[in-house]
Amino acid sequence: MTDQVAITADGVSKIFGHGKDEVAALDNVSVEIRENEFFTLLGPSGCGKTTLLRLIAGFEHPSAGRILLHEEEISHLPPFKRPVNTVFQNYALFPHLTVAQNIGFGLAMQDKPQTEIDATVAEMLQLVQMESLRDRRTDQISGGQQQRVALARALAPHPRVLLLDEPLSALDYKLRKGMQIELKRLQLETGITFIFVTHDQEEALTMSDRLAVMNRGKILQVGSPSDIYDRPAERFVADFIGDTNFLTAELIESGPETSLLKLPSGKTLTSHPTDNDCGQIVNIAVRPEQATLTENLAEADLQGTVSNIMYSGTDSHFHIELSPDEEFVAKVQNSGANRRDWQIGQIVGIKFDPGAVQILRD
Repeated sequence: MTDQVAITADGVSKIFGHGKDEVAALDNVSVEIRENEFFTLLGPSGCGKTTLLRLIAGFEHPSAGRILLHEEEISHLPPFKRPVNTVFQNYALFPHLTVAQNIGFGLAMQDKPQTEIDATVAEMLQLVQMESLRDRRTDQISGGQQQRVALARALAPHPRVLLLDEPLSALDYKLRKGMQIELKRLQLETGITFIFVTHDQEEALTMSDRLAVMNRGKILQVGSPSDIYDRPAERFVADFIGDTNFLTAELIESGPETSLLKLPSGKTLTSHPTDNDCGQIVNIAVRPEQATLTENLAEADLQGTVSNIMYSGTDSHFHIELSPDEEFVAKVQNSGANRRDWQIGQIVGIKFDPGAVQILRD
């Protein structure tokens, strides 16, 4: 990955329909995607991620704003004139053709010399590790193998950008995990910019160099997987990515490096700097695995009653009732010193790890 920008969306909006039926699929979206980057657009159904992918591909045109490839505007270019290829959910392979013929099909449509087609097909077969199946028809191979053929066909013209529209959604869990590793390997080996669309948070965190979290046609936050998970900027991001506890606190001090918060319990704790005004009640987030349980209530940040315990092998989830309408979940590893015989109905203290508390924008 370099600092050079491959794709730029500059103030892009996309409106479908007219009048009272008008729907804004994208609302003034701006983002820069770097050269040689695995970049993921993540969000729930209807958030606009596939619309943005289709705008980059040229299957749709923006209602406002621009799409640029290496600083050159491509908004007006049809798909076949863009050095961009797309892998779809349904693969769109030709079942009557062999694996090799499918991979070379696009090159043949471009009237490439047969020697060049043969050399590229051989290169792609090696890249996706399918040399032994080159003469097999695609209706005679497995779903995971079909996925690799679709990838090889899309990579054969050596596009500058590869777009992937939830290509793993039809695969079973084990095969999907294997293909995640395969996709990342292909991106690293080819050096091509991959733009990946998914609604699966684990998939996005596992595969991406950076990701953009989207909702209701807007990009809410862009960052590395650790940035997004550990430092969510908004409540939606914190809620959509992983499990999160939401609490309120009073901001009593804000400095250049840290903020000081007071919980309803009276305990004070630190968080990152914020633009909020002192005295304001703010929303904060704490991940379940960033809290520990203690019998020493005096040293705890919160206390409550264990209402439920859910065992999940490597860890247990403790549901702790803070008040009749507020619950906190702590995730505790089932090993070593962490393993304790906490009981339902027991009053416990909750301690937050350093840096665990994140102040959120609503």
